[in-house]
Parts: sequence; C-alpha cells; structure tokens
Amino acid sequence: MKEIVVISGKGGTGKTSITAAFAILGGADIVVADCDVDAADMHLLLKPVVKKEEDFFSGYAAEIDQNKCISCGACASICRYHAISMEDGKYQVSGIDCEGCGYCYHVCPVEAINMVEQNVGKMYVSETKVGSIMVHARLRSGADNSGKLVARVKKEAKQIAQETGKEYVVVDGSPGIGCPVVASLSGADFVVLVTEPTVSGLHDLKRVSELVAKFHIPSGCIINKADLNHAVSKQIESFLSHNNIVHIGNLPYDEAFTKAMTIGQTIIEYQDEDLAALLKANWEQIKQLSTKERT
Repeated sequence: MKEIVVISGKGGTGKTSITAAFAILGGADIVVADCDVDAADMHLLLKPVVKKEEDFFSGYAAEIDQNKCISCGACASICRYHAISMEDGKYQVSGIDCEGCGYCYHVCPVEAINMVEQNVGKMYVSETKVGSIMVHARLRSGADNSGKLVARVKKEAKQIAQETGKEYVVVDGSPGIGCPVVASLSGADFVVLVTEPTVSGLHDLKRVSELVAKFHIPSGCIINKADLNHAVSKQIESFLSHNNIVHIGNLPYDEAFTKAMTIGQTIIEYQDEDLAALLKANWEQIKQLSTKERT
C-alpha cells in the first residue's frame, strides 16, 4: 500500500480540486483522506455519505467546581493567559482563552479545579459517489490540535486500506508548512506539490519543498494555471530541476475548473476532455513514481 500526499505552500493553488480529480480516477480502488481539517472542502466534490462518525478529544481546559471554590483568587493571579476572571461573584474560566496548561490546577489550595479533556471535533468514515472510502474530519471552530486530528485521520485511512487491500491512500493535505502539514507528511511514500506561477506561489513552493526534503520523501510538482505567467513558470521549472523534484506537468488556466466546482463535480466528470486527459496522465505518472524505491 502506497500513501500519496498532495500539498501546497499556499492556499488557492487548486490543490483540493486536483486531489479530488485523482480520487475520482482512483475510484473504489483507493482510500481518500481529507487532512485539511481546518478548512475541509473535499466533501463538496466527492459527496460522501457518512457511515461512521466519532468524537475527537484532544487537549484540556480548566473547570472550576463552584461548590469547592473559596474565591481566594490564586488561580486568576497566576494565569498568564488571563483566562480566569471574577463574574457575578464567582471565578470563571474562559474556554476560549484557556490554554490547558494546568498551572491553576496545581496552585488551587482546595482542589477546586479540574482539567477536562476537550471535544474538539469529529472524524468521519464515508463512502464517496464513486464507491471509495473517504476518511475526513471537522475541527471545531477555534479549536487547536489540528495536527493530532490529521494524524488520527491518516491512521484510520491507512488501517482501512490495509484491511481492504487497497493499493493507494490519497491524502489531501493542508496548505502551508505548519503542524497539520507535518502530520500529513508523516509516513508518506510520495508527495505531490501543487503550485501556481506567481511570486508568492514560487516563494511558498520553496518553503514547503524544504519541509518535504527534511522528511526525505520523493516529490513531484504540478504547476496549475501555468500559462498565466510563462516567466514565473520557467522559474519554477528551473527550481524543480535544481532540487531533484520531478516536474509532473503543467495545467493551463481554464474556467472549467470553477464551473465544475459550482455544480459539485471534479474536472474529470465535467465535459473538458483536454484537462481530463492531462490529469489522467498526471495520475498515472504519480502512481508509477510512488512505487519507486527510495534512494
């Protein structure tokens, strides 16, 4: 079983649209994992029907037992996040401001503070419109620990792939270089970098490729909307060549991508044979690259 992770250095490159197209091409023979848990949107294109869901708990927050509290103020005085304040004659904890460090728990003289594990989101196992299994999640607004939720999604997807004998797990990772991206890359066999021919696109491609290199994972790059700026596209191709990153291919700018999205379809399903042919060729090349032994 091979794990292919699709990421981008910045948002708006078309990463999810391209990953969803690969998911359609893979059909029921793959497991899909949407690891962009902070802003998950692949479900809009794959139309998953939820078969299983579970709560995801991670991190802790302080809660004050008002029956034990003696209003000494020790907790409020040491909270560096200013998460504890007096309201209506009682000390209260702000769930938004509490970082779960537990300092207040340790200084309370009457043990009136409890550290409670937080429900920060949900994970789903679903069936997509092409019959594949999709593992995805939703992080609660304002919640942190998205990297841990990504790791949970990936673990579930790999387990399902192993149990059902699927050859590939296709992962839609988060944009950027933060903790969710690091979690997306862990254990990957091949990474697809999606970029666009803009100054910021090239800059962020360089950043994310440095991150991938630290994991020693082979990678390739798709330049989306490549014909919008031929000069920058050439700069990107030169960067790829000098850094041992496979140039998988270029996709032209085409409003068909947007039109397909507005009706809940991938470009593979939409009537655009030229783009579909390019993506099919990209997918076949990616599968071959992912099976090569690392050097």
